[in-house]
Amino acid sequence: MSTIHTIPAAHPDLTLDPEERLDRPALEALQLERLQWTVHHAYAQVPLYTRKLDEAGVTPDDIRTLSDIVKLPFTTKEDLRSTYPFGMFAVPMTEVRRIHASSGTTGRPTVVGYTAGDLDRWASLIARSLRASGIRPGMKVHNAYGYGLFTGGLGAHAGIEKLGATAIPISGGQTARQVQLIVDFEPDAILCTPSYLLTIADAMEEQGIDPRSTSLKVAVLGAEPWTNEMRLELERRLDIDAVDIYGLSEVMGPGVGNECVETKDGPHIWEDHFLPEIIGEDGAPLPDGERGELVFTSLTKEAFPVLRYRTRDLTRLLPGTARPGMRRIEKITGRNDDMIILRGVNLFPTQIEEIVLGIETLTPHFILELSKNGRMDAMKVRIERHPELSRETCEAAAKVLAQRIKVHIGTSVDVQLEEPGALPRSEGKYKRVYDLR
Repeated sequence: MSTIHTIPAAHPDLTLDPEERLDRPALEALQLERLQWTVHHAYAQVPLYTRKLDEAGVTPDDIRTLSDIVKLPFTTKEDLRSTYPFGMFAVPMTEVRRIHASSGTTGRPTVVGYTAGDLDRWASLIARSLRASGIRPGMKVHNAYGYGLFTGGLGAHAGIEKLGATAIPISGGQTARQVQLIVDFEPDAILCTPSYLLTIADAMEEQGIDPRSTSLKVAVLGAEPWTNEMRLELERRLDIDAVDIYGLSEVMGPGVGNECVETKDGPHIWEDHFLPEIIGEDGAPLPDGERGELVFTSLTKEAFPVLRYRTRDLTRLLPGTARPGMRRIEKITGRNDDMIILRGVNLFPTQIEEIVLGIETLTPHFILELSKNGRMDAMKVRIERHPELSRETCEAAAKVLAQRIKVHIGTSVDVQLEEPGALPRSEGKYKRVYDLR
């Protein structure tokens, strides 16, 4: 490969990985080299890809440029489930050093594997993500992502240690203990889902602790869609910087991309390891800047390479800012499979969250219940009233919420006030929608 030209770091005092400083031509040359290796590796070692490429009339040697990626077939979650448990592995089981799996709540779990090299690269990308979030070596990091088959806890843990920070492996749940350890251990940063951080803030207040008084400076939040309004709510309540980490188990786990704390304008994708695309409803590629479904091809994975994996996440690709050579994705606030169709109107739970958090007299604790009213679908927003405000004030706010949903989303909903603490609290990923139809 020709001489690599780099761009200056946005902050010269940061020690960036060399790949974070690549200019676009150098990055694309690296991507092509790694893409060609990945396609050869997947075709030779994964029967599903051998069959799919043969059926498409494509050989690995047909990938001569990055734009040739459109010749490759898509991979879907159903492909992963049909090869359960280990049919997608591209190395012998003797070379697999760890196995993770999704929850499998909507069918068979998707199972992923990692070689020793995969684990080292993953830890390095988590470390890069944490550094982009403002975490530095020597800081204490409270890791409240769930440990176990879920990729979040152990993946984040390895990255914390790789960065040279101190891991506090609390995992999820036991919220009262989480609060105690935050007070006693004085961590600098916390890793968890945004909804669970909200639960922790509530628990602090219930114990008479001002969430703004703790040692926390940074929250690295992911594993569920969340809005900028939620970011502002958490930053206000805890006096922190709240930064978005992006990933999914099928592609690696957390650390596929991350927001930079200096800009907070959507996760930069670590494109030296993952090649992103945006496609429309017909599967055709869309240009940067247009909104559609996010698709990923891994570039360096040994045990579990993926070609054009359809994530179902809806976003768009944007130019890099804090890391100019690498593109960003717009903050993901919805997925194809999260979409609710209500009387012909498409909506996402995050749209309701955005409206709720824009009304100061409402709390962020709400769920959506879908039911049938005769032959018509109906939706009820059950939301807790503010504990420090009168019921009359909260009822007025509930009416405003119903009006704004009607105006901004275009459908009528019922809003039902609940008493403080009546709704379930997040212990990890939060369930917003209950379909009772």
